[in-house]
Amino acid sequence: MKDLVLIGASGLAREVMAMEQSHHRVIGVLDDDPALHGHPIGGADVLGGIDLASELPGAIVVCVGSGAARRSIVSRLAALGVGSDRFATLVDESARISANSVVGHGTIILACSVLTSDVVVGRHVVVMPNCTLTHDDIVDDFATLAAGVTVGGVARIGEAAYLGMNASIRQKVSVGAGATIGMGAVVLTDVPEGQTWAGVPARELGVRL
Repeated sequence: MKDLVLIGASGLAREVMAMEQSHHRVIGVLDDDPALHGHPIGGADVLGGIDLASELPGAIVVCVGSGAARRSIVSRLAALGVGSDRFATLVDESARISANSVVGHGTIILACSVLTSDVVVGRHVVVMPNCTLTHDDIVDDFATLAAGVTVGGVARIGEAAYLGMNASIRQKVSVGAGATIGMGAVVLTDVPEGQTWAGVPARELGVRL
């Protein structure tokens, strides 16, 4: 078993612990909230702040729901000398990933998700349970797909975009960097970066500043 350090005392961290208990030994969780230090979460203790990551052994996974926050933490760790080789890629045993698909380091793919063929998933992406990515999809770094998201073929999900639960993305559609797609939305046309879309069919609600 390999040692694993989780960043962020979150629900996602507890999901990762449940998924990885037979493959990794979680030696601790790091979080900047001092009120959590010394307390257990999901069976592992919160050892201290995020900066301790550079001192601890083992692989690292950033378990923070916001893609922008994950990106900030990874940049912060890089400044402390934590290289890309320290980040683990975690895939639930029940997920189905084709041999010709690619998953970047630091990415988490939870239960029963499917990557069908020639899918490219970037670094530090979070794919929650029961997501489907079909042929030739590209998911850029730090994107987040909530439970039940379905993405048609040849679609692109931009960096740090967030797709809400059960959202559906039409084939050949692009969701821009930093965009937010609401729960249950049906996206039929390209979404510009930074915008929030929701509804059936999905329409713009506003620009996230």
